Amino acid sequence: MKVRMQAEIELEMVERIVTSVFVTMLDLSVTRSWTGHQPGASRMTSFVQMTGDWNGAVLLECSARQACLFAGRILAMEPPDVVDDGVRDALGELANVIGGNLKCGMSTGVRLSMPSVMDGIDYDRRAWGSEIRDRLTFQSSQGYFWVTILEAA
Repeated sequence: MKVRMQAEIELEMVERIVTSVFVTMLDLSVTRSWTGHQPGASRMTSFVQMTGDWNGAVLLECSARQACLFAGRILAMEPPDVVDDGVRDALGELANVIGGNLKCGMSTGVRLSMPSVMDGIDYDRRAWGSEIRDRLTFQSSQGYFWVTILEAA
C-alpha cells in the first residue's frame, strides 16, 4: 500500500523562499512586512498553478514600475521604462522559481504549470474556485510587493 504525503504550504517556508529568490536572482534584500495589500492602479501579477495532492496557485504581485526594476536587475541592465515582453518574462520567471521551490518542499504528487503574467489596471486574480489562503507583504528598496497563496476550495 502506497502512503500519500499531505501537501502543505507553510508561511515560514514562503517567506524563506521569497527572501532567498530575491537575494539570489536580483541581489535585492527583502523583508516581510505587515502592511496590508495596497495594489496600485497599474499592477502586474505573475503566477503558477499547482495541481495534484495540493491544488492552488502562487501569485507574485507588484507595480508595473517595480516589475521593470526587477527585470533590469535580473537581466543586469538598465530597467526598461515601459512593460515589455522582457519584463513579463522576468516576472513570470520569479513566480516560476518561487513556485518551484515551494513544490520541492511539498509531496512529490504536485505538478507546476508554466508561469502566466497579467497586467493592467483592474483585474481579478482567481483560479478555479480558489480562495485566498494567505497573502504575504514584502518590502524592498523598490517598495512593497505581495505573494499570495490561492487554494482550491
